[in-house]
Amino acid sequence: MTREELKNYLPHREPMLLIDEIDIDDQHVAHAKYHVNGDEFFLQGHFPGNPVVPGVILCEIMAQSCALLMKEDLPGKLTFYTGINNVRFKNQVLPGDTVEVDAVLTAHRANIYFCDAKLSVGGKQCVSGSLSFALVPRTEK
Repeated sequence: MTREELKNYLPHREPMLLIDEIDIDDQHVAHAKYHVNGDEFFLQGHFPGNPVVPGVILCEIMAQSCALLMKEDLPGKLTFYTGINNVRFKNQVLPGDTVEVDAVLTAHRANIYFCDAKLSVGGKQCVSGSLSFALVPRTEK
């Protein structure tokens, strides 16, 4: 799926749409990519002279990748975190890096979904963790 196709499923828009492309394979594993070009809002003050993608943004990239694993259930709904567990940060993500995420749906009970995700750059793992989400009806304001 391209960035424009993702907008059919995810409510995120620029500057918070943090996936450029995604493919879901036959084993229901999501493979997503995001290129950090260096002018993102979250790099402006993190850190001056030494920009590093914040850990919370890396978790958001993983979360958006996970959400696409439940794309059939997404129309008319929003995904909200219910938990972020066992997150480990191993390496930094810098401007110019292409982030790759592998995510798998591990369980589903009612409107709660559980996923495991790993984020890497150039084959080097940067972040991993387990994420859970609630799907709730979308209401427009």
